Amino acid sequence: MVEQTQARGRIGEVFWVFLALGLTSFGGPVAHLGYFRTAFVERRQWLSEQAYADLVALCQFLPGPASSQVGFALGLLRAGPWGAAMAWLAFTLPSAIILVLFAFGAAVLDGPIASGIIHGLKVVAVAIVAHAVWGMARNLCPDKTRTGIALAAVFTVVLVSGPLGQVSAIVLGGLAGLTLCRDSAAATASESLHFPVTRKAGMVALGVFAGLLILLPLLAGMAVWLDIADAFYRSGALVFGGGHVVLPLLEAEVVQSGWLTSDEFLAGYGAAQAVPGPLFTFAAYLGALLPGINGLVGALLALLAIFIPGFLLLVGVLPFWNQFRQWGSAQALMRGANAAVVGILGAALYQPVWTSAIIGAEEFALALTGFLLLTVWKLPAWVVVVVVVFGGIAIAP
Repeated sequence: MVEQTQARGRIGEVFWVFLALGLTSFGGPVAHLGYFRTAFVERRQWLSEQAYADLVALCQFLPGPASSQVGFALGLLRAGPWGAAMAWLAFTLPSAIILVLFAFGAAVLDGPIASGIIHGLKVVAVAIVAHAVWGMARNLCPDKTRTGIALAAVFTVVLVSGPLGQVSAIVLGGLAGLTLCRDSAAATASESLHFPVTRKAGMVALGVFAGLLILLPLLAGMAVWLDIADAFYRSGALVFGGGHVVLPLLEAEVVQSGWLTSDEFLAGYGAAQAVPGPLFTFAAYLGALLPGINGLVGALLALLAIFIPGFLLLVGVLPFWNQFRQWGSAQALMRGANAAVVGILGAALYQPVWTSAIIGAEEFALALTGFLLLTVWKLPAWVVVVVVVFGGIAIAP
């Protein structure tokens, strides 16, 4: 009975923590990783900096929405399968509801005050990401070698744009770590994270992922809901980098197919930039507008279909991850990969986070205030969000 009560308490804890993040995590996947680090590494200490960076690196390698995959894994780690489900639901629900309302014509993002709020939320993302980069750099790049790997990752991402640049940076960072970081890997014990997923369950998840990827295109055309499931499942399964990278795939599926107009697609994309949570919830907006199906049913189907493949892949890989991480060579590889993640986050701090938010001296001062509130005064992220949002309203034109 006590264990059941504790389990229910942990599931509830996961839900409410991720709901707060779902309501306040603006700025896209890079900013989400910063929010997660503050919430779960610094404040709640659910896992170490090293383990968190390993998890981020793993999710960056896999197709799907990287920040949502990290959140799903954190919920799974803390409270099992129900915790994973609650983490995804709570983090995704706020933005999905707003975008469905927007699809139905609710003017939820209009007016000067709303514009000021959005302005402030973009600025606070700068402070959150800068705080994450600063903290991770101190822990994961403690020597010249790993600092050099992080710097090389910045150049790789800058010179090779898009998800290819990110994957290339991690691969090259891992190879550099394999060669240059063996001493530091041997000196530091690797922390095991015990996810409640058996090898059999992992193999089943990988089989379901592959089976749906093959079967759904064969069934498409038999019913509208199968067409929708196929289109959004393939979009979620074949995209590396998540977020903005999925947009060309979705545009090909819903605009070029004639389901929606280009104006409808772009209006929803603009709204998706202004709401918290994962950008993949853009699928809920699109699903609500699709012809031949009830709007709410279409939104739910599209939302589930685009997220499921990334989660199936993650569950399939997790049972084999700890064993891989215990190998000496693997630890050296992960040291380099983690340093590369710091470089990727550092590059993303400038583009798109900084360039989309800091358009003048007022925004710079406001972002610096948020950064200092996090690093010096060590205030909770949600307090900093509130403070900077009010500042955004004050400086909005």
